[in-house]
Amino acid sequence: MPLTIVTEGPEATTQVGEALGALARPGDVLLLQGPLGTGKTCLTQGLARGLGVTVPVTSPTFILVNQYAGRLTLYHVDLYRIEAVAEAMDLGLDDYFFGEGVCAVEWPERAPAAMPPEHLLVTLEHAGEQERRLTLQAAGSRYHDLARDLRGSLATKDGIRVLANTPPHPSQRARS
Repeated sequence: MPLTIVTEGPEATTQVGEALGALARPGDVLLLQGPLGTGKTCLTQGLARGLGVTVPVTSPTFILVNQYAGRLTLYHVDLYRIEAVAEAMDLGLDDYFFGEGVCAVEWPERAPAAMPPEHLLVTLEHAGEQERRLTLQAAGSRYHDLARDLRGSLATKDGIRVLANTPPHPSQRARS
């Protein structure tokens, strides 16, 4: 079952990313898809903050991959400008996907065959002028655990709502 989160603005979207970064483990792969302006880079900036990255994080649109040092290395991949799956394969993405860092891929739909089978897909949509709807789909047990833990960590954050259609974190079930 997907986890659906609504954020009230860019800072709240960044907070979701920060919570993901705090929960991240080596080898985690986050696929970020959604139209331009929905907050993919904003989410990645939060992810970086949660990983302890201290330098500014920008979209790697023209270089395709940026690398940032933190608690774990963040590989920020942007496939917006690629025109064929072969171009993505030429980037050596497996080195990033199966390494010791965390990989965030914007525009994974541009090269679906190059994406790893296990990942967390985050689809971002406009839900209002500033609001964003993030739908997280886990592929693999690690990512089901990550989504569950994320839900628990967001329970008390201002400007963030976890929608009722998502299963509660075990600590929240005990309180119900």
